[in-house]
Parts: sequence; structure tokens; C-alpha cells
Amino acid sequence: MTANILDGKALAETIRAEVATGVAEIKEKHGVTPGLAAVLVGDDPASAIYVRNKRRACDEVGMFSETFELPADAAQDHVLKCVQDLNKDSRFHGILVQLPLPPQVDERSIIEAIDPNKDVDGIHPFNVGKLVQGRPDFVPGTPAGIQQILVRNGHDPAGANVVVCGRSDIVGKPMALLLMQRGAGANATVTVCHTGTKNMAEITREADILVAAIGKANVITADMVKEGAVVIDVGINRVDDETRKRGYRLEGDVDFGPVSEKAAAITPVPGGVGPMTIAMLLVNTVTAARISIHGRPS
Repeated sequence: MTANILDGKALAETIRAEVATGVAEIKEKHGVTPGLAAVLVGDDPASAIYVRNKRRACDEVGMFSETFELPADAAQDHVLKCVQDLNKDSRFHGILVQLPLPPQVDERSIIEAIDPNKDVDGIHPFNVGKLVQGRPDFVPGTPAGIQQILVRNGHDPAGANVVVCGRSDIVGKPMALLLMQRGAGANATVTVCHTGTKNMAEITREADILVAAIGKANVITADMVKEGAVVIDVGINRVDDETRKRGYRLEGDVDFGPVSEKAAAITPVPGGVGPMTIAMLLVNTVTAARISIHGRPS
């Protein structure tokens, strides 16, 4: 068996086109341009590239966007004031704070300072609570993107055994919550594995859908995957490679070659989940703009 490649890049283009239509509609009917503010603290190259890609995506769909760059040694109060000012700025319907933050800044305090109506990353406790209840307005971009990859490629999670490897607040936990809910694109039986799981390979071999979000290159090997499973690789790991001009290559959490010979479908790295994360951030920003106009749905 050779796995079908789940092309996140192509699907993200489709979703961005849908977002562009929504943006145009909001502009025409309400005279409002959806706006996204990104807060970048420090000069981490990977974070800077990610934020730049988000801004390009905003430009492509007709949104307004601006990046607020703070120095790596910015104090807690400095970052907090930036977020509070953006909460009051009507130009911006969405605010994202690029994580991780420097050690002198308490991430939890900053996240909790974001206006929940502008929390397009879906990580404020208010929005996490709505996700737990199965009525989210904002789902974190990566889990939302994975759900779209599954549904739009004919891999409905309903009734499936889903195993999520990883329990982060931005991928693992919301992924599990999203797929276990009643409703379209969910209704799965979900198991979460993590560093405390003693028999991970036994559990992953039972998965109809396996989501790898561990953050370690090639940790999911072919012997851990059931024949015919759908494998979603969230990992983006830099591996030293002197044959590459930049000195490294990107690898996922999944040992792609051997696993692709066993799985029914698999996402590549890069070009799989990554583009979808940004696309779903745009979807959330349109939602935030609509909330600013109409209020939250009941």
C-alpha cells in the first residue's frame, strides 16, 4: 500500500479563497475590513518567518494586518500594555501573540489579557471553555486545520478510533476536544498519548486516525501504525543536514517513508498541516470581525 498524500497546501488555497469571499462580503455590507494584529517579542527567526507568512496570507485575502515587534528583553508590563492597547483598537478584530514568549514574560497572564472576542488563536480560557462545551467560536488553527483535512478528503472521524500523540494546549488538548464532540466532523473515540504513556505503540496501532504532535523527529515509526490508518503529522523539526544550503532539513514527527507504505493517507512535512494552520487563523479573523458587528451567537 502506498499512502495518498493529503495536500494541505492545496486545501489551504481553497480555504483562503473562501475567506477572501467572506472578507469582500463584510467590506461591501458593513464597510469593515477585518484586521489582524500580531505581537512578536524577540527576534526568533522561526517565529519571525511564521508571522511574516501570516501577514502575507492576510494581504492575499484582503485583510488589514500589522505586526507589533517588541525587543527580546521586553518587560511583562510592556507586553501587557501592547495587548491591552490592541484590545481597544477597533482596526483589529483579531490578536495573536506569537509563542513562546521570553522567560521574563508570563505567557498565561498575557493570554488571559487578550479580549476573548479577539482571541483568534482560541487559547483564552473563555474560548477553551466554549470548546469543551462543544460550541466554540474560535478553534485553535492547527486542530481546526486538521479537522478540515480529514473531512474534505473523505476521512470523516465519526465513529473512528483517533489517537492524538501530544497534549499541548495549542494542538493535543484542543484536537482531542474537537474530535470527541457531537456533530459534523467529530463524534470520534479519542485517546491521548503523552510522555507518561507506558504502552504508546500498542495504543497507536489501534488508531484509525493517528495525529502526531510530539515535537520529535521521526518518533512515530511504521511498527506503531495500523495498516490503512490515516496519519496526520503535525511536527516540524529541524534536522542537521550538511548537504542542504541552509544546513538543515525539516522532518515531521512521523518516519514518513516507511509509514507512507503502510498508511492509507498521510500529510507531508512541509506542505501538510502548516499551511492549514494559517488558513484557519484567517477563518477565525473573519469570525472575529463578524462578532464585532453582530455579537457572539447564542
